[in-house]
Amino acid sequence: GFDDGIDAAQRWVADSDGGLKFIFLENSGPNEEAAIFDCRPDDDGFAAMHAIGGDGFLITPTGLAYEELAPADIVAMNSDGRHFGELKPSSEWRFHRDIYARRPEVGAIVHAHSPFATSLACMDCVIPAFHYMIARFGGVDVRCAPYAIFGSQELSDHALLALQHRSACLLAHHGMLAVGRDLKQALSLALELETLCEQYWRVLQIGEPKLLSEDEMARVLEKFEGYGQQPNTKGVV
Repeated sequence: GFDDGIDAAQRWVADSDGGLKFIFLENSGPNEEAAIFDCRPDDDGFAAMHAIGGDGFLITPTGLAYEELAPADIVAMNSDGRHFGELKPSSEWRFHRDIYARRPEVGAIVHAHSPFATSLACMDCVIPAFHYMIARFGGVDVRCAPYAIFGSQELSDHALLALQHRSACLLAHHGMLAVGRDLKQALSLALELETLCEQYWRVLQIGEPKLLSEDEMARVLEKFEGYGQQPNTKGVV
């Protein structure tokens, strides 16, 4: 059960040699993962990762400066909303829990208030197919979930709908979400989304974007099914 796995999960975070560190890093080294991008100190965000086994997950605590976090500060939670230890979880634990429950293929979630994604989210923007890399998130656009107050079940419900058949979405007047099979992939997608949001913002300064057609995006999505996959030439499974 999850209760038996809490200490193991926390030890895994704390003891893995050069493993995951849920803190801000201006320049993450080869053996460190930045929690939310290689952020400037004034950026804001949250990260969560599935616990090892059971129905629980790990999430950053609320109200603590990321640069001061130690691995043991990461909060373990289970699916009924209970948390374990002295620290309280991020106020956004509900959509982390609900995404994990609804999307069994998801192993990690990144939620951030990154500058360009948040700017567009404050305009209730859907990011359309202005660039073919939009397809990396699973469809012809990146949706924007309707606004609901932070930490609410309503916000979680909106996020789940916006993430249907997608690996990222914006949250209106709030920020962004990216999901992946592990923390490395989720972070990569979050970075890619912030880059595309910046590019889209710049395009909007020039004029009305020229969008790729639905037929072309269907071709891109089909091509992406095998994108980045290398043949197994090294005997690695």
